[in-house]
Amino acid sequence: MTATPIDNGFKGSAARNAAARARLLRGLLPALSLALVLLAIAWLNPRAISYFGFSLMLNLAIPIALATIAQMFVIAGNELDLSIGTFVGFVGCVTATWLKDAPLIGILILAGSIGIYALLGALIHLRNLPSIVVTLGMSFVWQGLAILVLPKPGGKAPDWLLAIMSFKPPFIPFPIIAALLIAAVVHFGLMRTSYGVILRGSGGNPAALKRAGWSLLKTKIVLFALAGLFGVLSGMALIGITTSADANIGNGYTLLAIAGVILGGGEFVGGRVSPIGAVIGALTLALAASPLLTFMHIPPDWQVAANGAILIIVLAARVLISRRKGERWLR
Repeated sequence: MTATPIDNGFKGSAARNAAARARLLRGLLPALSLALVLLAIAWLNPRAISYFGFSLMLNLAIPIALATIAQMFVIAGNELDLSIGTFVGFVGCVTATWLKDAPLIGILILAGSIGIYALLGALIHLRNLPSIVVTLGMSFVWQGLAILVLPKPGGKAPDWLLAIMSFKPPFIPFPIIAALLIAAVVHFGLMRTSYGVILRGSGGNPAALKRAGWSLLKTKIVLFALAGLFGVLSGMALIGITTSADANIGNGYTLLAIAGVILGGGEFVGGRVSPIGAVIGALTLALAASPLLTFMHIPPDWQVAANGAILIIVLAARVLISRRKGERWLR
């Protein structure tokens, strides 16, 4: 008995609806992971769910979110940046020294570092070099420069930066407001503008973008320049919170940034990224690190393991959803 056009249409509609539900569930995974971490914290220590509690727990969430967004721009172009952590440390050293004592020189150094990031994007594209190797090499360069700028921990954040990072608005803690603002601005710029589509297209379908007349070199430069810009903002925010600098202060941000992008729904190929998801992923990692482990009386040495476990669970759920979606399409 052959299937009628009505049956085929009904099956096609059902498959499309199932695929839409799967995409929705997959998109909600970052928010669900954040909600689960918040529920665990509320269960272990209800007093932490307060204005003061969120201000304390999310103290370092802003620099982590900014570093995650920086990594997201690079991943959007099908590349990977292994130097963002040491770059954040370098920016922190410059902020606590030159930007404090000689603001004009400090601004020029930070602007020049963004330019170097843009040149890295051009080099990777023109010479067809693997970004992992290039940025891994640059991580040692940034680390060395940080040590030259500040051989031992010290320095001091500029007063205006301390004032910004210590701002206490009514009702809603500043880290939450800052996270919402970062997510909204980047989401609009990357997901809602025509040039944002071009930037994402350079990672999703570079051949089609080139046929349409757009310069892949220019998009790569812009993506890396944006990564450098948000890396600078991350380093400055970090020093505004810690008040002083250390050449190794941002070393852990490389893995945190990658994990935040992936946890937020990004993928290493195809230019698939989500600014809102990346910020949510950064907040999840910030909460799952010290606060949750402290309330569970687990040593801080398990921080990396906890972040890895969360990432593996979310990725496993994502694969399961994608597999079920594929099975429905085959039926």
